[in-house]
Amino acid sequence: MRILAVSDAEESLLGAQLANGSIGPFGAVISCGDLRPGYLDYVSTMANAPLLYVRGNHDTDEAGYADMGGIPLNCRIEEVGGLRIAGLDGSLLYRDGIVGYTEREMLLHAALLAMTAKLTGGVDVLVTHAPPRGYGDMDDIPHRGFECFNWLLTVLRPRLMLCGHVHLNYGRLDREHAHPTGTRIVNAFGHWEGEL
Repeated sequence: MRILAVSDAEESLLGAQLANGSIGPFGAVISCGDLRPGYLDYVSTMANAPLLYVRGNHDTDEAGYADMGGIPLNCRIEEVGGLRIAGLDGSLLYRDGIVGYTEREMLLHAALLAMTAKLTGGVDVLVTHAPPRGYGDMDDIPHRGFECFNWLLTVLRPRLMLCGHVHLNYGRLDREHAHPTGTRIVNAFGHWEGEL
């Protein structure tokens, strides 16, 4: 299945590329967070594909996401096109008023997701907003990844992890990383296209 992943930055040309067929077709649009519900609705409509999403640290408009449609992935596993896709919202908690979790809180979410996945057939794609610690994150607390995501990748061994949060224009950052488990980690900043 071909996937269009989006995160953190709205791209005005993306709709035109979808409309003229220069990219696609896609079996799913996956958002890694920090994008307006209206933009996500537009992209999934232009792609003519189901939308699955996690919320980023700035995605506090819960009503807007509920009204948009799409499939929320937080602490859930959904099957689309034969792929089992799981997700976790938010970033490391660095101040009040964001979608954020302490490392301990996220570990509890990750453990519940891992247990569900193990009992129901595993996961092909893990979708998060923040990256795993040490794989495309930064040293400052707002952009630090979760250590427990490394544990989760070791337990679940998904083929692909999609994340965002750390903007690629922050500096010399790589879009892709290889995790020791064999999982391909992709930062979907802007947009990314891939096949699974």
